[in-house]
Amino acid sequence: MKSYQIALLEGDGIGPEIIREGRKVLEAAAQAGGISLRFNPYPYGAEHYLKTGETLPDSAIREFRDSDAIYFGAAGDPRVAPGVLEVGLILKIRFDLDQYINLRPIKLYPNVESPLKRNVPIDFYCVRENLEDFYNGMGAIFRSSGDPAEVHHCDLAMHRVPYDARFSLESRLGAADDYAVGMGIITRKNTERTMRYAFDLARAKGKSKVTAVDKDNVIPFMYGLWREVFEDVAKEYPEIAHENNFADACNMWFVKQPESYGVVVLPNLMGDIITDLGAAITGGLGFAAGANLNPQGVSMFEPIHGSAPKYKGQNVINPIATILSGGLLLENIGEPELGALVERAVEETLRSGAIRTRDMGGSTTTSQVGDAIAAKVLELSGK
Repeated sequence: MKSYQIALLEGDGIGPEIIREGRKVLEAAAQAGGISLRFNPYPYGAEHYLKTGETLPDSAIREFRDSDAIYFGAAGDPRVAPGVLEVGLILKIRFDLDQYINLRPIKLYPNVESPLKRNVPIDFYCVRENLEDFYNGMGAIFRSSGDPAEVHHCDLAMHRVPYDARFSLESRLGAADDYAVGMGIITRKNTERTMRYAFDLARAKGKSKVTAVDKDNVIPFMYGLWREVFEDVAKEYPEIAHENNFADACNMWFVKQPESYGVVVLPNLMGDIITDLGAAITGGLGFAAGANLNPQGVSMFEPIHGSAPKYKGQNVINPIATILSGGLLLENIGEPELGALVERAVEETLRSGAIRTRDMGGSTTTSQVGDAIAAKVLELSGK
């Protein structure tokens, strides 16, 4: 029997509840496929940080490297300052494991209400570059009072970026006003592999067009390189159409004509923002799966929503985003048929009308959703 090692981080808030249901469905899929999934739990999150002051040790990263995948719940707790867990946990995993792709499927499932008035099919993929742009932790706040500057340079990024933000900023310490500077970074090598992943995904999923998003009209010194690499890579895929969208226009077209998209490739910051709009037009964050991918290494799978601490322990959260993320996990560890089985089980369970969670206007509990989809996985497989 083929066996896979899955590092399990439940995280904070509703994390343990949604991971419980995601694991339930993954175990049903493993039973259907005759494989073994061994879940190795790790304690890292808010509770661990509050007790120990530790976010994620390097020893855990070394252990993750020996896993087939990471399954993650959610990060964030009101008792911990914003950014501590997000940077020290999620971004550390992304950077240290070189997870340069953030994949977010944008799909409207049966019986899920979209805020769009037109009844159109929505089924495309967002490929967000995951390591560069303005998410590199480098920048500074300078004080007109003469107090020492608060210069930030993220240790997670410094091994990737061979210079420090301070070298071009110190000359402005005498400015008459407080000011802040953040540094965005785009490299040809990383952009090229991101673009190539987007075109390969379009080819694998039968999508006829790749759209690259940027703001080249106002930040040409960064996004000019982004566009240049996009055009270079597109030449290798002559059968796939390609186009550019400015980020603001992309937001508009997501609403006006979402059916026109196949694969959308976005810089890190814009991708983080725009993909939440993608989630909104397909029913909300409860259906928004996510993956942080290193196609040549270890990847992490998580819903894109947060930890929703006010709902912790109430058994009311929609776990479908986590379940669909588990389907992506199966696909990416080499079990694409089982990944497709999980998605089909979600689709048919929703089509039947058997579940309607609070965000859908119903009262189905978190655990009832997991039970129903796990049962559907086994039913569809004939088990």
